[in-house]
Amino acid sequence: MGITERKERERQEMRDLVLKVATEIFIEEGYDKTSIRKIADRIEYSPATIYLYFKDKDEIFHAIHEKGFDIFFHRMEALAVIKNPFERLRKLGEEYIRFAYEYPEYYDLMFIMRAPMEFIKGDTWDCGHQAHEGLKAMIRECMEGGYMKPIDVDLASLSIWSFMHGMTSLAIRNRFKMYEGERVRQLMDEAVDTMLHLFRKE
Repeated sequence: MGITERKERERQEMRDLVLKVATEIFIEEGYDKTSIRKIADRIEYSPATIYLYFKDKDEIFHAIHEKGFDIFFHRMEALAVIKNPFERLRKLGEEYIRFAYEYPEYYDLMFIMRAPMEFIKGDTWDCGHQAHEGLKAMIRECMEGGYMKPIDVDLASLSIWSFMHGMTSLAIRNRFKMYEGERVRQLMDEAVDTMLHLFRKE
C-alpha cells in the first residue's frame, strides 16, 4: 500500500471513529448538549483534530443521518424482487421494524430526535422525502393492481407510516416491557398485517 492510500485509509478510520463516538453522545445527551469538545474528549484528541474532518456539529450530525438512511435504503431496495406489491408493502413494514431493532441509534437520530428537522442541510428533509415517496409509489402500485382500496394516496401513506413509526418508536424505547421478548416482535408483525388489512380491497 502506498503512502497516499495509507493516509486516505487512516483519514477514513478517524472519520468513522468521530461518527461512532458522536452517535453515542447524541443518543446519551441529545443534540443540544453534544459539543465538538465532548466528542474530542471521548476519543482523546483535541477539538482542532475534529475540525480537520468536519466543519461543525451540524455537519457531523448530517453525516450520521445520511449514513443511517444509506443502510435503510439498501435494505428496502432488497424488497424489489417481490412481485406482488401488497406482499412487498407488508414486507416493507416488517423490514422497517427490523431496521429499528438492529440499528436503534440510527433510527433514533433519523426519525425521533428533534435535530434532523432543524439541522439537516437544505430546506427539505430529502432522505425522509425519498422514503415517503417510495412508500407512496408502492401504495399506488397496490391500488392500480386492485390490491388496495382506491383512497387518497397521501392519506394512506401518512396513516401507514405514522402507525409504523409510533409502534416502532415505542418498542425501541422499551415501552412494551409488559410483554416477554419474542412476544413483542410477534405482536408487532401481526399488527402490521392487521393495519394493512384495513386498506386491502376485498
